[in-house]
Amino acid sequence: MAGTTVPLTLGRARNERVASTIYLLRRNPRMIVGGLIVLAWLFVAAFAPIIAPFDPIKVNVIDSLQSPNATHWLGTDDLGRDVFSRVLWGSRISLSVGLISVSIGLLVGTSLGLAAGYLGGKFDLIIMRGIDALLAFPALILAIAITSALGPQIQNAMIAIGIVAIPAYARLTRGQVLAVRAREFIVAARTIGCSPLRIVMRHIFPNVMNALIVQATLSTAFAILAEAALSFLGLGPQPPFPSWGQDINYSQRYLPNLKWWMSVGPGLAIFSAVFAFNFLSDALRDALDPRLRRSA
Repeated sequence: MAGTTVPLTLGRARNERVASTIYLLRRNPRMIVGGLIVLAWLFVAAFAPIIAPFDPIKVNVIDSLQSPNATHWLGTDDLGRDVFSRVLWGSRISLSVGLISVSIGLLVGTSLGLAAGYLGGKFDLIIMRGIDALLAFPALILAIAITSALGPQIQNAMIAIGIVAIPAYARLTRGQVLAVRAREFIVAARTIGCSPLRIVMRHIFPNVMNALIVQATLSTAFAILAEAALSFLGLGPQPPFPSWGQDINYSQRYLPNLKWWMSVGPGLAIFSAVFAFNFLSDALRDALDPRLRRSA
């Protein structure tokens, strides 16, 4: 009877935590605002071929440098391409780079952090010295250097941004593992003969997930900014494919002539996406952090 009661109690406690988290998220205005903007951009990225009113790479010199009007909502660029359509299509690249690069950093960094934190000793020392070496360089400068070495392609930008994201996940995961591995339930799992892999995946990793979710959301905002910076410098997707950073680079030469609309569209797109993911990260932190949960 007691053996049946324990799993039921644990399951009930888990369900209560999930319900409490959902309740806190629904009450948080940052979650609502950030979540709606992120969902809107994901929708736009998925259905850009249907939503976009014009071909984003089709040149039409006759319509070049038109200010915003009923036909071209955000005007046209120097080649007559519709700025609004390019912003919509550019979301596919920016969000793809953000999500894929964050996935690379999350997978590699978390694996290294779990191994370093649980195994300790020389293994921990070697991994963390490598992480410290990456942290010695500013993240954006390192991403520029890696992309320059690999070549200016969108895949290389994803790899570069993913690499510079690894240290944050590795250090965060290692710190969480060190805080958890000496607790009673981990000692009990070792005592009954659980393998290290089972202990890490079944008992330690679930206690690290909340912090990783918050970090992944925050990292996505940085990845979008980094992709825009790389594209601005010509190290991202190459013309004529639309990219927010690349379009801002093209538009700067026309700002002295008051052709402001070429940069406003992609600039607002970058701002809104980064703003939304930062808001989402704050809301998730408030809901998932036990200390903040208790204060709420």
